[in-house]
Amino acid sequence: MDLLKLFYGLSFLTAVLAFAFAAYLYLWVKKQRTVNARIQEVSALIKEGANTFMRREYSILARFALVVAVIVLVLLPTPIWRTERILDNVSIAIAYLIGTALSAVAGKIGTLVATLSNARTAEGAQHGIKPAFLIGFRGGAVMGLIVVGCSLLGVAAVLMVVGDATILLGFSFGASSLALFAKAGGGIFTKTADIAADLTGKVELGIPEDDPRNPAVVADNVGDNVGDVAGMGADLFDSNVAAMASALVIAQSLSGSYANVPMVFCYAILGLLASIIGIATARIGPHGNPTRALNSSTYVTTVVFLVLTAAATALVDGFSWRIWGASSVGLLVGVIIGITTDYFTDDSRPIVRKVAHASGSGPAFTVLSGVSYGFISAMPAMVGIAVSALVAYQLCAPMGDGYAIFGISMAAVGMLSIVGMIISNDAYGPIVDNARGLAEMGGLGEETIRIADELDSAGNTVKAVTKGFSIGAAGLTVISLLGAFMSEANAALAAAGKELLTGFDIMEPTVFFGILIGAAIPAVFSAMLILGVDKNAQRMVAEIHRQFNSIAGLREGKAQPEYDKCIDIATTGALKELIPAGLMAIVATLIVGFIGGPLAIGGFLLGDIVSGLLIALFMSNAGGLWDNSKKYVEAGNEGGKGSEAHKAAVIGDTVGDPFKDTAGPSINTQITVVSLVSSLLSSLFVAFSLFG
Repeated sequence: MDLLKLFYGLSFLTAVLAFAFAAYLYLWVKKQRTVNARIQEVSALIKEGANTFMRREYSILARFALVVAVIVLVLLPTPIWRTERILDNVSIAIAYLIGTALSAVAGKIGTLVATLSNARTAEGAQHGIKPAFLIGFRGGAVMGLIVVGCSLLGVAAVLMVVGDATILLGFSFGASSLALFAKAGGGIFTKTADIAADLTGKVELGIPEDDPRNPAVVADNVGDNVGDVAGMGADLFDSNVAAMASALVIAQSLSGSYANVPMVFCYAILGLLASIIGIATARIGPHGNPTRALNSSTYVTTVVFLVLTAAATALVDGFSWRIWGASSVGLLVGVIIGITTDYFTDDSRPIVRKVAHASGSGPAFTVLSGVSYGFISAMPAMVGIAVSALVAYQLCAPMGDGYAIFGISMAAVGMLSIVGMIISNDAYGPIVDNARGLAEMGGLGEETIRIADELDSAGNTVKAVTKGFSIGAAGLTVISLLGAFMSEANAALAAAGKELLTGFDIMEPTVFFGILIGAAIPAVFSAMLILGVDKNAQRMVAEIHRQFNSIAGLREGKAQPEYDKCIDIATTGALKELIPAGLMAIVATLIVGFIGGPLAIGGFLLGDIVSGLLIALFMSNAGGLWDNSKKYVEAGNEGGKGSEAHKAAVIGDTVGDPFKDTAGPSINTQITVVSLVSSLLSSLFVAFSLFG
């Protein structure tokens, strides 16, 4: 027990160190100068729009969270009228609210720093790629450090106070549920504006991407912050918490070593320290390649983590080399997923260039080639997830009952161990995307825009890599959450005097019933989100047409567009579509559970995991390669800007936008949410199912 207290203390100390380093980076970014009046004006509009949307979004989600907290209080872990341990219900409800609050804080701080960094990155690009890269990356790193620091601090505090890892499922559910809706809402907002701006500006009017005459450009830049920064930050906060929670639930149920729970905290601490070192050493030369710089930082962080955890395993009594092996396999497979994703989405690689070349024959070929390569790109990641789960299982199975699933959960912890660096890379993307728009709107010149484009292209590639990383980690996490579900369900089955679960036989009709329904959920969930973007973007296109037709001098650049109208359309539409898709997934879980019981839920989770991982990887990678195919054409290849290939590539990009930034990255959160709902409600499914 002394060992656990030591790692509680180290967790708090490391989180404080991360916050202190984040504060230093924030102040460093804030010190960078902005002198261009036009850039300051547009940056202020972006900040105001992002704050308005998040204030309205969080007010809706706060009411939703309070309603769910009351339901949790009444029903979990046991209906309040059937238990003598009311304090457990109170603890889970409070843990749920803390999880939602920390997730919201992480997203809010990320947006604050991103809206501070964008203008400074744009003006930094006037002095070369090196200063602009450092501003963009360090701005993103603030969010990476805050997210991981909050997750480590929150998990350690909850477990230290209550001493029961099951309560952590409530904390994780709070983080996951807010992430699900924040990612969906932010994703719908950002892609509404992006699609409308591209279709009306580039395709119809033939004006540049971020031309200030286009009424949607500010809404597009707002969307980068509320979708790609706040939404993705909440998403990766949720993934990190879920990985730790599932590992701790299983670790606490194991016998044979008191060091299992401390080992989870040790690896999380060392992952955060490795990320701090990786962030601190990130560098680029005056003529360097930003993609290579970002990837190099990731590799440095990976090596540092492997060395530190190997040293800890050798030095601390009770730590197992088998568990270290499982964790290392998870991390290395995550890096391999990143490398394969880079191959399919980097515009210096052949796949993106093939899609760009196909665009010369028309938009149908852009879409067909992108869809095909997107599906192919999912294969290496799916194989990687399968191999890491298999190796982790086989490595840890000889340690005793339950250790095989614990090995898989530690592979997920390993894959997410460097999540601080992953989020830093991911948040860098929307910052430099905003900077590119501001450089054009501020009239900073072609060379500055070219540098910003190069930074933006690297951001697109790295965002695809980080999405692959987070989706892969979600796959391993939900496999371990399936183990946590079996553990929770078996406790309820034993109390009810029923036969315990030992696995899920797909020939069992109840299990197969769950598999088929679970496999359909990610497809329907994705469709609902994409339709939300579709309907909203059509409204914004109509508004853009109205402004160009009715505002005298707008086409000639002699009048100011009404940016606020487009921001309002994106905000209203996104908030309207915020809840339905996520609620559908949760309600479907409840229906399957109360009809078929734990066996049906096991099948439901299996179908949801396999289908969800495939669709999420396909959408993320296809969207990334379409986006960079467009940028490759805009760089002067295949006919350059204004060519037929360019128009076709823009259409491919608009198809890919909701794939990669709305539906795709939301699916892994959806899988996590339904897995947590299943674990939390397992006792109710045992008690009240129709065929269970």
